Amino acid sequence: MEVTVTTAQQLRLTAEEFELIKKKLGRTPNFNELCAFSGMWSEHCSYKNSIKWLKTLPREGGKMLVAAGEENAGLMDMGDGYGVVFKIESHNHPSAIEPFQGAATGVGGIHRDIFTMGARPIAALNSLRFGKLQEAKTQHLLGGVVHGIGHYGNCFGVPTVGGEIYFEQCYHTNPLVNAMSVGVVKAGETVSATAAGIGNPVMFVGSATGKDGIGGASFASADITAESAEELPAVQVGDPFQEKKLLEACLEVIQTGAVMGMQDMGAAGIICSTAEMSAKGKVGMRIDLDKVPTRQANMKTWELLLSESQERMLMVVEKGKEAVVEAIFEKWDLPCSVIGEVTDDGILNFYMHGELEASIPAEELVLGGGAPQYDRSYETPSYFEKINQFDPASIAQPANYKKVAQQLVNLPNIASKRWIYVQYDSMVGTGNTSTNAPSDAAVVLAKPSNKALAVTTDCNSRYVFADPYKGAMIAVAEAARNIVCSGGEPLGVTNCLNFGNPYDPQVYYQFVHAIKGMGDACRRFNTPVTGGNVSFYNQNPDGPVYPTPTIGMVGLLDSYQDRMTLGFRETGDLVYLVGKATNDINSSEYLQKICGVEYSAAPHFDLEEEFQLQSTVLQLIRAKQIRSAHDISEGGLFITLLESGFVNSLGFDINTDSSIRKDADLFGEGQSRVVVSVKPDQKAAFEAAIGTAPFRLLGTVTNGDIRVDGENWGSVGEWKNQYDTAIEKFLAGHDSEHALMAL
Repeated sequence: MEVTVTTAQQLRLTAEEFELIKKKLGRTPNFNELCAFSGMWSEHCSYKNSIKWLKTLPREGGKMLVAAGEENAGLMDMGDGYGVVFKIESHNHPSAIEPFQGAATGVGGIHRDIFTMGARPIAALNSLRFGKLQEAKTQHLLGGVVHGIGHYGNCFGVPTVGGEIYFEQCYHTNPLVNAMSVGVVKAGETVSATAAGIGNPVMFVGSATGKDGIGGASFASADITAESAEELPAVQVGDPFQEKKLLEACLEVIQTGAVMGMQDMGAAGIICSTAEMSAKGKVGMRIDLDKVPTRQANMKTWELLLSESQERMLMVVEKGKEAVVEAIFEKWDLPCSVIGEVTDDGILNFYMHGELEASIPAEELVLGGGAPQYDRSYETPSYFEKINQFDPASIAQPANYKKVAQQLVNLPNIASKRWIYVQYDSMVGTGNTSTNAPSDAAVVLAKPSNKALAVTTDCNSRYVFADPYKGAMIAVAEAARNIVCSGGEPLGVTNCLNFGNPYDPQVYYQFVHAIKGMGDACRRFNTPVTGGNVSFYNQNPDGPVYPTPTIGMVGLLDSYQDRMTLGFRETGDLVYLVGKATNDINSSEYLQKICGVEYSAAPHFDLEEEFQLQSTVLQLIRAKQIRSAHDISEGGLFITLLESGFVNSLGFDINTDSSIRKDADLFGEGQSRVVVSVKPDQKAAFEAAIGTAPFRLLGTVTNGDIRVDGENWGSVGEWKNQYDTAIEKFLAGHDSEHALMAL
């Protein structure tokens, strides 16, 4: 067929990009070659609208063992000869169209990024965003996504140990599904995604290739519209049992020393893995596509190049050791075949039955090579005017604080996520023992080392919407705070940057300033950004989603015994607030959901204040001077106290701060605050140890009663019942028992 600019535009390439391709090739590409460029130059693969700003993030330092972007996932030193490998990625567009498979294959894909480096995944997390829970569409998407995550993770055998979920109207059409995986690898046993050794065989291993997922990368690089449902073939289909076999086979074959390089076939499939491995090794490849195992007959060249069928790897093997590799994959009953060899000319030559079907320089396809890099313009969002006009003093104090607290505890963003997490197996595979002792971050044994890891995903996107720079700093700070409150020392960050259309100058403003805020916070916490994912085009005809730069963070504990939990321990213990209370209700759940104010500034936050708070809390934990620690986030101080009480069915008797608004003290979400409990006989020692850090004695732990300023607010059991069943009642017409049975 004749290839024209119209063909290119149908493949979501611009007219300018089509001319650039012709210039780079010195000719007009054929259809197969144009399809390859379409996949590789998509936003999803090339980061063409974001790479300029991503390069400004702190990408080295700390305990990093490989530079950001060099491998499929980040790698950081845990000590004792072990490293932690971790990454977070989005599967937003597929999940909007087919929630079960979209979420399931998101989980499968992120785990492959971990074990393709030679690490064994030990934990999974997620970060989810949906529309209003009252709406039938939201309930459909939520049910499918949660089922998909649970199904794939449970069957694959890696525990889902943590995550977050928010419900806001802006995510109605375009939910966000971000999946994170964490693995452990022994020093010297990592594998690079690099092709090396002229003449070495290129092997295809894993599941056979089908037509599912074709064009997935370019599909993820466009706004979602009413017609998107017609693109169902772009959603991949996963098989967790195949992936489990692939994991074991890959880790076993690495031990033979036969593997020179390996990369999973994710977005853009074979063309992506061959191009990236070749470009990194400064080599080329000859690939015979007719030797690729397929599960559908007569697949065309471009279909084989772009298929995103799951559970597949591309492997470069030392010549002469093919039989060793084939024997291992045969044992695991997985397809394995030699499909080509490494060449010295830097060219990717793809053949079908001996006929050359495409010939492209590998370097021209990849990020950092020939893929275009754009410098988009941006402008201050117009809605900032509404934010600047809001005066918190215009909000009257509530007549009944207990009633407001009851409304808060029933909000989907605050209430227990029990309906969701009971569908995830948090114990499978690793013997994770943190789940019965809740902490702000999930704490998992980092087997086979003797250490433990604290892992979390965090981002309050309403804060980022209100102030992209400050909101992104808060996301990093909260992740670090959660790790510190769990007894860990923050190591590094992986991010999943979810934004609207980058060609919208106001959206791009949000992106640029979020990157700046993230970078400044990561530098202060010495948590370099090891890699991640950019997901643009999270937008529908009604507008973009909230800017959502999700932070995945990993922290280290020298021993699992060093962990700190969030639950109050004993009646009579003293309850303290560490950090400064502020007269601040901005961007809180209370202000937006109860008072109905959509536009307000981000809550109080000061980066240096936050850093000093975390240093103080970690010091107190290591000195064993506190019995629990729980940071203040959504819902404010009162919700934090409730959550600390729920763990062991204990209440609290506290007094508010008369120097600030009572609603700000109880429900405000000003940052850099942690609630801790202390043994009464440790009062003097604790107050001496805290030094110059701001703190306040709130009150005491009770045997179940909840009292605020002397007023009896009922029992902890009554509050816990509301908290635990709120989401189930939304989903099951106030029949929570039916909701749990439906799981």
